Amino acid sequence: MRRRIEPKIDALAENPRPHGARKIEGQETAFRVRVGDYRIVYEVHDRVLIVMVMIVGHRREVYRRP
Repeated sequence: MRRRIEPKIDALAENPRPHGARKIEGQETAFRVRVGDYRIVYEVHDRVLIVMVMIVGHRREVYRRP
């Protein structure tokens, strides 16, 4: 699975809002990208050109808050 996820994360540097990326409700800068049953949750900060990956995990666990 790691071999499928890493290229998706690397591609976010070129296009932080690729086809299929979804905005996370209730958060201004957070998005998610689906890779099979896994999700990459990340923030985009356009003013400083930063894409920060916050979490990568299985879809049933990635949205749970501690």
